[in-house]
Order: sequence, then structure tokens, then C-alpha cells
Amino acid sequence: MRVNPNFTPDILSDLYTDENQADTALEQLASGQLINMPSDNPVGASELVQNQAELSQTDQFIQNTSDVEGLLQTADSTLSSVVSSLNQAISVGTQGANGTNSAADLQALGQQVEGIQSQVLGYANATYQGNYIFAGTATNTPAFTLDPAAPDGVTYSGNTDTNTVQIADGDSVQINLPGSQLFQGSGGDVMGALQQLVTAFKSGNTTAIGTATTELNSAVNYLSQQRVFYGSVLQQLTSNQSYLQTEQLNLQSAANTIDGVNLAQAANNLSQAETTQSATLAALAKVIPENLLQYLQP
Repeated sequence: MRVNPNFTPDILSDLYTDENQADTALEQLASGQLINMPSDNPVGASELVQNQAELSQTDQFIQNTSDVEGLLQTADSTLSSVVSSLNQAISVGTQGANGTNSAADLQALGQQVEGIQSQVLGYANATYQGNYIFAGTATNTPAFTLDPAAPDGVTYSGNTDTNTVQIADGDSVQINLPGSQLFQGSGGDVMGALQQLVTAFKSGNTTAIGTATTELNSAVNYLSQQRVFYGSVLQQLTSNQSYLQTEQLNLQSAANTIDGVNLAQAANNLSQAETTQSATLAALAKVIPENLLQYLQP
């Protein structure tokens, strides 16, 4: 059996291995990650890239959902206020149609309706984060402008298009209804009924006031039906948000399984590597002088 009398290369190789092991353990402790470069684990690194892409997409969907929830809640709350204002107008109209009011009374009641009309116009031009909610996709434009010459007393300045947002992979949801559909729909013209009631009060015709009040009541029922859209979408988004948050946790857990460091194990690996490295250095310190002495002998 041949014995290699020169141990130095082997010891140096061991020393290099010990240093690498110590550096790896130290880097894992510092970063909290098993994979600090693709060469540490090529398969795991590839899985992490895919995981991060899915997690980023999920995070974006969660953000989209959160942003849209605020918009929908604002729209629903605004429409609730509109319905309350319209019910006040109906109450005033009912009072004005009972035939017991003087001309002065009718004038005062008519002024109340005009105030409500102005209030509803303000609601119809409500904004969320600087964008007009009920203007279709023309969110930089006020939905309605006051126009006494128009049959409805207003002009719709938005469009009839709708906005959508992606809330999951391959799944988008409509997030608005255009103001023309909500406030001037064929099933109930809110703006038109209000203008009709204002005109009826100005004329002092109790029959016309009663007719306009009936029209306004129908418009309120129609608007309440349209408002259901926002509640339904909010419910869908709440369910989607729960799913996305679960998916987010699953992806984070999967990433930790691939790349997470067991700190106790890494600390133990570092300690063992340093111990082995010290022993290797001690062995090398003994071998090098002997080899040097043999080299110097004639």
C-alpha cells in the first residue's frame, strides 16, 4: 500500500472546505435564507422565482380588491343618501298635493324641493380619490351639470361605459354603473321626476304636484334596485379577499419551506465548521515545518 508522504495538499483542501462551510452557515444566519445565490440550490432557486411571481400577483390582486372596496362603499353610501333625500322630497310633495296649502305655502315647499334637487346633484357628482364615481369611465369629468333648459334640469356629462378591475387570475369584476343609468334610467328618471316636482310647485298645481310625487316614488324604487349592484359586488369582493389572503399565506409558507433557515441548526453548523477549521489549521501548522525541513536537507 502506497502512503502519500505529502499531506499538505489534502489538509489545504480540507481547510478550504471548512472555510466554505463556515461562510455558508454565517451567511445563512445573517440573511435568514438557505438560498443566497442560485448555485446554493438551483432547483429551489427556480421554485422561489415562481413563488415570488405568484406572491407578487396575489399581493396586487389584494391591493386591487382593497382599493375597489373603498370605491364601492363610497358609491353605496352616496346612493343611500340620495334615497334619503328623495324620500324627503316625496314627503314634501305629498304635503303639497293635499290641497290645503296657500300659495305662499306651496312656494315655501317648492323651495325645499329645489334645495333637495341641488343636494341630489351634489351626490350625483360625488368623487372617490379625486375621481367622479357616477361619470362612467370619464372619471375626470363631473357626471352632471345644472341645466335649467334641459327637461331633467341637468345635463349628463359622463359616458355610458363601465370600469372593471382584475381581482384574480382570469377574473375581472365590473365596479360601477354610469350615472345616466342610475339617475336618468328608463325605469325611473330621478332627475326628471325631481325637475317635474319643482315645476309643479312653481305652477301651484296640486294635481301636477301629486303626479310628480308619484313619479318620484317610482324613481326611488328604481334607484334602490340599481343600488343592489354595489352590495352584490362588495359581497363578491369580500369573499375574494378572504381567498386571496389564504393564498398569500400558503405562498409565504411554501417559500419559507424552501428557503427558510433553521437558526439553531445553522448556528450548530457554524460552530462545527469553526471547530473543524481550527483543528485543520493546527494540523497544517505541524505539517508545514516538517515538509520545509525535508526540503532544506541536502
